[in-house]
Order: sequence, then structure tokens, then C-alpha cells
Amino acid sequence: MSQLDWIKDLVEAEQKMEESGIIDVTYGIDEAKQLEQQTILLLNKLKDLFIDASTVYNKMRGLSVGGVKIYGISRTVADFMLFRNGYKLFFSMKRAGHVSIKIHYHGTDILTPQAEVLDSIGTEDIVEARWGAFGEVVWTHQETPVNPEYLVRYYFSKFVRESTK
Repeated sequence: MSQLDWIKDLVEAEQKMEESGIIDVTYGIDEAKQLEQQTILLLNKLKDLFIDASTVYNKMRGLSVGGVKIYGISRTVADFMLFRNGYKLFFSMKRAGHVSIKIHYHGTDILTPQAEVLDSIGTEDIVEARWGAFGEVVWTHQETPVNPEYLVRYYFSKFVRESTK
């Protein structure tokens, strides 16, 4: 998927009109398709940024065990998760234009008698697409524009702090 897929769509729509001999005044960019593509692009960008951050973190820590790992989630287009010490941080496309971010912990607490298994799901944050000028997709959280680099910095730092034993 590339940033120039819209040109391909434009050419295909024009060729379809020429072949059918019917002029479609509504042809153009399919907003639903564009929104889905932009959501996948955002998830892929975030995953790449998390891979970079975790690579540097793990290398600087010199850990062979207990480092941050990143996994793709099967049967999804671009969902992924960070994993460390029983903690999972999920990034998933709820639907086109909506990215869900959830932290989940499944493990034992050494302070709890008889090592009871703890299972918790934290709150869910949503990064939502808004249409900007000229068909631009602007990513927001609680109506505030989101910069992917700062999003990764925030969630990576939070994840590392919470997943420390």
C-alpha cells in the first residue's frame, strides 16, 4: 500500500467510465477505502516506530531475557502488540478510522498469598481519524491531533514502567 494508491484508483475509475460509456459524476476517491488504508498505514508506522524504540531499549539494557518484544496479531491486517513480563500493549484497528490502544496484564503477583493469578485489562484509548482540508486524514485523541512519534514515546515509556518487575 502506497501513498499514491489514489492515482491508481483515479485511473481505474476513468477507464471504467470509458469502457462503459457512462459518465459517473460521483466517481473519485472512495472515502471508506481511503480511511481503511490510512488506518493500516498508521498501524504500520506505529509498529515500525515501536520496533525501533524496542531495539534501542533492548540493546542499551543488554537483556537477553525480559526485553520488550513485538508481535503481529494473526488474522488481522496490521494489529500488533508489545510484550514484556506478562504485560501486553495492544494496538488494533477497531474499524476504519479507529485505532484501539489497551494494556493487559496476566500473571502472578509475588506479594499476593498463594501466588494468585491476576488478570487485568486497563482502560482503552482510541486514536480516531478526522477529515482535514483537501481530504487529509488527521489522527486525533480526544479531539487533539496526534503525532505518531510522541504517541510511541508516551506509550513505550508507560509500558516499560508498568512492565518492570
